[in-house]
Amino acid sequence: MTISKNTFTGEYSYSLDAKGRINIPAKFRQSLSKNNDNTFVVTRGLDTCIWVYPIIIWQKIETELKNLSALSAINRSFIRNAVRYAAITPYDKQGRILLTPSLIRYAELEKEAIIIGMVNKIEIWNPKTLYETDKQNLKLDPSTFEDLAEKIIL
Repeated sequence: MTISKNTFTGEYSYSLDAKGRINIPAKFRQSLSKNNDNTFVVTRGLDTCIWVYPIIIWQKIETELKNLSALSAINRSFIRNAVRYAAITPYDKQGRILLTPSLIRYAELEKEAIIIGMVNKIEIWNPKTLYETDKQNLKLDPSTFEDLAEKIIL
């Protein structure tokens, strides 16, 4: 059984090289559809991490962002924060993508990184930040997760 194209699951540990490149797991690269042209868009996540989208998924996000009214201050701010740090990055023959210095600073990446599949996108985390975020999430009311689980139709 195979997972749908442009779908990412699992967790992997990788190292950031001196040039700011990180390997995208082979499993994730293999799940890309052909029309992605081996290209991702990297941007700031809403948590202190980097979001990595297949370019065709990012194009859908851009379409949705265009539908938000620029007359609303909150919409302008949201759009600005979503796109100002976005960068298109193809992966090289070794499967690495280049992260921008501002994204590396934002996610507080040093040498080690955790790469997580998040269904339609990939997240890149500093392991310490992810640990702290997971610890905070344990304090959430368990019924919140149950409410979300009920929305998933099996």
